[in-house]
Amino acid sequence: MVLILADDLRPGLGCYGDTEVKTPHIDSLAQRGMVFERAYVQYPVCNASRTSFLTGWRPDRTGVINNQTQFRKEHPDIVTLPQMFRENGYYSAGIGKLFHSGTKADGSRTFFEDAKSFDYFASYHRSTTELGNQGEGRNVTNGALGWARWLAAEGDDEDQPDGMNAADAVRILDEVKDKPFFLGVGFHKPHDPFHAPKKYFDLFPPDSIQLHRQPENRTEDLPLAIPGDKTIFAKFTDQERMEFKRSYLACTAFMDAQVGKILDKLTELKLWDNTIVIFASDHGYHLGEHAWWNKVTVFEQGARSPFVAWVPGITDPGTRTSSLIEFVDLYPTLADLCDLKLPHEMDGKSFAPILKDPNHSGKTAAFTQVSRGQEMGRSVRADQWRYTEWDFGREGVELYAHPQDPKEYHNLADKPDLTEIQKSLKVLLDGNFPAE
Repeated sequence: MVLILADDLRPGLGCYGDTEVKTPHIDSLAQRGMVFERAYVQYPVCNASRTSFLTGWRPDRTGVINNQTQFRKEHPDIVTLPQMFRENGYYSAGIGKLFHSGTKADGSRTFFEDAKSFDYFASYHRSTTELGNQGEGRNVTNGALGWARWLAAEGDDEDQPDGMNAADAVRILDEVKDKPFFLGVGFHKPHDPFHAPKKYFDLFPPDSIQLHRQPENRTEDLPLAIPGDKTIFAKFTDQERMEFKRSYLACTAFMDAQVGKILDKLTELKLWDNTIVIFASDHGYHLGEHAWWNKVTVFEQGARSPFVAWVPGITDPGTRTSSLIEFVDLYPTLADLCDLKLPHEMDGKSFAPILKDPNHSGKTAAFTQVSRGQEMGRSVRADQWRYTEWDFGREGVELYAHPQDPKEYHNLADKPDLTEIQKSLKVLLDGNFPAE
C-alpha cells in the first residue's frame, strides 16, 4: 500500500484537464487507474484535513479545526490509518508531511511524526542544502506576507526537501518489497514558500502564464467567505499574479517529478500487481479565483482536491468517475479493500464499489466546513449545487449552481424560484453537522 500526498494542491493536473501544468507522472498513474473528478475534503486546512482523513472522523469529532491542535492530545488512543496497517502486521513507514505535526516517543515535538503510526519515519522538511537555498527569487507582496515568496533554486532535486523525501521513499521500497507494507509519502509542494529547482521554473516561460479573470457580473463575496484581508492581493499587478502562479506551477511540476521516482521504483520492483497506490492532496487552492491566492475557503477551489487511485485487480485503466466521495471515506475504503477490521467507528464509508464500477451512484452529498474565529461556515456539495451557511445562516447564505457556475461567482440564495432546492440542501446540511 502506497499513499502519496501533496500539500495545497488543487485539481490543476493534466489528468483533470489542465493544459497549462506539466504533471506527466501523476497523469500516468491516472492512465493506469481511476480519477475521481469530485472528491471533497472535510476542512480546507492542512492539519484539520489530514487529521480527519487519517482517523476516519470528521472535524467536529476530532476537535481539530486549525493547524495548532495536536490530535494525540485530543484522542491519545485513536488508531490512525497507518497505525491500523501496522497493527495488522504491515511494515509502516512514513516519509515527509503526512500528519501536520506530532510527538516522538520521548515526548519531544517533531514535524509531521506520529510515533504510534510508523515503524520508520523521516521528514526532510528543514533540510534544504546550502546550494538549494540560493537562486533567483523574491517576495511578491514585498514582505507583507512572509510566506508569499518564490525561489528558482540552484542545485537539483535532492537539494530540496521533497527530493530527499522521494529518495528515502525509493530506498524504503527496496527494503520492504518482499513484505506487506504501508508507505506514506507526503510531499511539501506546491505549498509555500514556492521554492523549486530552476529547471522546473524554466518549464513555464513568463509570457506563457494564463491569468484568471473574474467575471464582471459576479456576486459580491460574503464577508466571511474569504478568510483574510484581500487588500494585499488587490494590490497585485499582472506581474505579481504571473510570478505567483508560475511559481505554484513550478512547484507542482517539481512535486510531480518526485512522484514519478516512486512510480518508477514500483515498476522496477514489479510491485504494481499487488500494491494499492493512492495519490491525493489535503485540500484545494485559489490562484486568483474570488481575488484570493490561498486556501481556507469552502468554495469549490478550496474544498475540492485531486484523488487518483490504482487498485490491482479492481480498477480498470484510464477510468474516471463523477461519483461524489469525501476524504473521510479513505480510511474505511482501504480497510475494506485489504480485508482489515476497522478499529473504531467511522464517519465515512467505503467507496470500493465505485472503484469496481465508476458509474456507481456513491454519495448524494459531500460536506466541508471552516471556522472564522468563533463562527463556522458549513457547506454541502450535492449533485448540481453548493449550499453554504455562515454561523447557521446569521452571517449569510450562499447557493451556487453547477456546472453552469463552476467557480461559484453567482450567489443564487435570494432567488425565490430556488427556495425549495435551498430547503432540501439545508436539510442535508443540518443532518450532517451538530445542532446549534
